[in-house]
Amino acid sequence: MKFGVFLPNGSNGYIPSKASPVYEPTFAHNLAISQAAERHGLDFVLSMMKFRGFGGETGYWDSCLESFTLMAGIAAQTESIGLFPSISILSQHPAIVARMVATIDDISGGRCGLNIVTGWNRPEYTQMGMWPGDEHYQRRYDYAAEYVEVLKQLWRDGKATYKGEYFTLEDCSVSPFPGREIPLVCAGQSPAGRQFVAHHADHQFVLTSEDKLVTSVTDIRAKAKQTGREVGIYALFHMIVEDTDEAAAARVDEIIAGADQGAISNILASADLDTNKGGTSDQLKAALDQSVEQGNMAFMGIPVIFGSPGTVASRIEEIASKTGVDGLLFSWPDFVAGIDRFGEEVMPRLSESP
Repeated sequence: MKFGVFLPNGSNGYIPSKASPVYEPTFAHNLAISQAAERHGLDFVLSMMKFRGFGGETGYWDSCLESFTLMAGIAAQTESIGLFPSISILSQHPAIVARMVATIDDISGGRCGLNIVTGWNRPEYTQMGMWPGDEHYQRRYDYAAEYVEVLKQLWRDGKATYKGEYFTLEDCSVSPFPGREIPLVCAGQSPAGRQFVAHHADHQFVLTSEDKLVTSVTDIRAKAKQTGREVGIYALFHMIVEDTDEAAAARVDEIIAGADQGAISNILASADLDTNKGGTSDQLKAALDQSVEQGNMAFMGIPVIFGSPGTVASRIEEIASKTGVDGLLFSWPDFVAGIDRFGEEVMPRLSESP
């Protein structure tokens, strides 16, 4: 079982609520989180990328540190933890991204992967004149497949000649190049997204309730088997650890009561534009009425594991046993304190193979 951290490089992390810490993202904060995760033996950190936030009273995600430069800085000041920057594929050409990842891989001594984001939030791209039209909602995984083919060829050979529907490269050079397979992750959860993961990704990050996670894991494993590949599956959860279960439940209730309704309305309005059914946008819309265990919108639709250290450890083992996931990706209201408490009070309670 592997554990990762969803870095809060966007303002306020992953909880659109006035009752959770409200802050501007900084390099110092994200570095401290990454070093704490490394110190406690966690396996990787992943940073997102948003070019436009959702406002509201908290200014949710209105500020966001650029993912690649952030991870390059973290790479230089860590030693062992895996690093996954995110590429919003409409924003940069794959040859540029191939070179940036190769650079971070060099800085880190071979610890860099890449998170592929196909882009469902149209306002991020229209502001920059980069939105290719609403047909992208249905065609985005075709675009992503070409993108990844170019990346892999450049990383493997240091050069590529390629002619596709979306990209044309003539003896394109990227050097130095890693000369190894860079691990790719993707959170694609629609039918098209899962098919993309099965064909192109090494890992899938899943945002769904525990019950639906069982079905999702089974589906991805079957699709990956058809392609002759193995895909690691990592589920995303918030974690709230308090001295008692009652105190943790009270903290959860506090966050829900302080939900930033303006930001949530803006998130759902953007999600409503996405015509690709069954994906992240549909899950965000469904989260408005879900419990915290399923993933309430006060927690950005991400399910919450909460309770005393013993309860949280038991829940992690229960989820791992029930779903068969390969690992978990966590977010906390207060990241450094949350990681310290996870490392000191929860991890020692886990069995060797939860």
